[in-house]
Amino acid sequence: MATQPDVKLPSAKDYMQKIALAEAEEASKEARLRAEADAEKKALLDQLSKPSGLSDEEAIARAVKIIERAVNNHLTEVQVHRFPNQLCTDRGRAINQQEPGWEKTLTGVPREIYVLWEKYFRSRGYKLRVQIVDFPGGMPGDVGMTLSWG
Repeated sequence: MATQPDVKLPSAKDYMQKIALAEAEEASKEARLRAEADAEKKALLDQLSKPSGLSDEEAIARAVKIIERAVNNHLTEVQVHRFPNQLCTDRGRAINQQEPGWEKTLTGVPREIYVLWEKYFRSRGYKLRVQIVDFPGGMPGDVGMTLSWG
């Protein structure tokens, strides 16, 4: 006659419960991380949708630093801003299609950058290219603003 070993053998149900608890904990962690990322994105959108508070002189000084860094690296263009398409009134559709009047869809800081370029940089030979720079899930994503010269 065989005797039972002294080692307790958990049931298959016990192991399935252990796996279910681990999966639930992982799902909870992922949900928490997603919520944190969503909160960060909302904070960024809130910040970028409001005026930057910079004077034209301060903004130009920042731009000059960016341009000089690019020139020192022998570049003739540099991305000066990247922002979520939610800062466009049409979520970037007109920019993606390069429709006339696309600049009227800009809001917040991107609008400030466009106006600054139009007032000061355009007449000095700088070009501003605004385009969708990524397509998550095949849909327009972030918008990039690239300044070029030369």
